[in-house]
This record gives sequence, structure tokens and C-alpha cells, in this order.
Amino acid sequence: MNTRKNSESEKTDQTMKLKERFSQRISMNDIREIVYLVQGDNQKQQELYSLLFDEDDKIAYQASWVFTHFSSLEVSWLYDKQDKLIDEAITCKHPGKRRLLLNLLYKQPLANPPRTDFLDFCLEHMILKEELPGVQTLCMKLAYEMCRPIPELLQEFRAILEIMEPNLLIISVRTVRKNVLKAMQTGVR
Repeated sequence: MNTRKNSESEKTDQTMKLKERFSQRISMNDIREIVYLVQGDNQKQQELYSLLFDEDDKIAYQASWVFTHFSSLEVSWLYDKQDKLIDEAITCKHPGKRRLLLNLLYKQPLANPPRTDFLDFCLEHMILKEELPGVQTLCMKLAYEMCRPIPELLQEFRAILEIMEPNLLIISVRTVRKNVLKAMQTGVR
């Protein structure tokens, strides 16, 4: 019984240590260390994952930042959590965290047919001038991925891209728009 209590206490300590660490500024060395420590350990990954939804924006942002440095194999651990990540990206008020969550979603195979609320979110936020350019570009890429398998949606998506005035877009958004239109011609990602 004591072993079980000690194990639970250690888990809480570990989560508290991560939470405490994330409440301060972290560096790339910290991120590499955390990625190494949680690599292949479902329990530690789950602890890190729970911090994505922390009430403290700084902690949640830093947990998101760590996940973006996972290898493709490690990111696959998040695939079955896609709906929860989408919900968080849609409702998230912190623009930096939203960008990181969208980045994680872009690294995953998306559901087919796509979630309509997520597609609507991406279509809306890719053209919002108040949105971060990183969010706009990721929304554009994600919308393309969701529309690609459905010809009718792809046609509507192309119309939205063509309406966007390139001269009024910042360079990163203009470049992604151009690359997506080119990919649509060749049919690749």
C-alpha cells in the first residue's frame, strides 16, 4: 500500500515539477531535456499533455511548445487525442498557444470527413487580419488538407484563395497561399 502511495506522490511531484518549471521561462535546452525525459513514457507524456489544458496560459503555452519538438513517432501518441486538441485550438484565447496547437494538428492525419466546426474555424481564421500570420498560414494549410479529398469543398476553398488579394497579404500568408494554389494544380500536399 505504501508503495502505491509513494508512486502517486512521485507522479504528483513530477507534474508539479513540470508545472513549476513551465511557470518560468524555459530555453531550448529545457525543451530538449523534457522531450528526452518523457520520450516513450506514456505516464509522463500524459502528465505533459494534461498541462496543455492548464488554466495558466504560460504553463499551457510552454507545454504546447514542448510537444511541437516531439519526433513524428512521438507526435503519433497525440493522434487519438485529436478531437480534444481541435476543441482546445478552437476555443483557445492565447494566440501563441493556438498556433502551436494548429502546428501539432498539421503534423497529424486529419479525420475524413473533416470536422465541420474545425474546417469553418480554419476558413475563417486564415483570412482574419487580426490573427497571427502563423495561425493564418496553418489554418490555410489545414483547410487545404481537409478539403483535398472532397472535390466540392476543394472548389469552394480555391474560390476563397482566389478572392484573397495577394498585394494586401503579408509575405508569409501570400507565400503559403501561392504554394497551396500550386499544390492544388499538382494534387499534392
